[in-house]
Amino acid sequence: MPVRRNLTVSAARRRRRSQAGFTLVEILVVITIIGLIMALVGPRVLNYLSESKAKAAKIQIESFSSALDLYYLDLGRYPNSNEGLAALTRSNNAPGWNGPYLRGGVVPNDPWGRSYVYRAPGEHAPYEIISLGSDGQEGGSGTAADIASGTR
Repeated sequence: MPVRRNLTVSAARRRRRSQAGFTLVEILVVITIIGLIMALVGPRVLNYLSESKAKAAKIQIESFSSALDLYYLDLGRYPNSNEGLAALTRSNNAPGWNGPYLRGGVVPNDPWGRSYVYRAPGEHAPYEIISLGSDGQEGGSGTAADIASGTR
């Protein structure tokens, strides 16, 4: 009997080894399913990413607006277009300057890596702060739309 038991165990081991792993067809099916899932989910994820960049730009513009209001309270005026947003970080030796008005002492770029456009006076307000969006051009729609400070 012991000989037969050893043959049975040995045969069972060989059967398990031959059944171990995946076939090429199984792997291709899994890769196809993963590809289909990515095709459905990928665009949504990219859309959320672009929306979050637009929201980040709006938040930064609001931060600049708060810093400009503090600048205005201290100096009685907003920086002109030539001084730009850099006036919030560097002293212009004007009496009453109590900055820097931005944390870190630097003007950050917009989420797409470009400088914000600052105009003073603005068309409908004392100043305008604009991010040109993902395309870096004035105008546009969707993620390429300009993001501007609100009117005052």
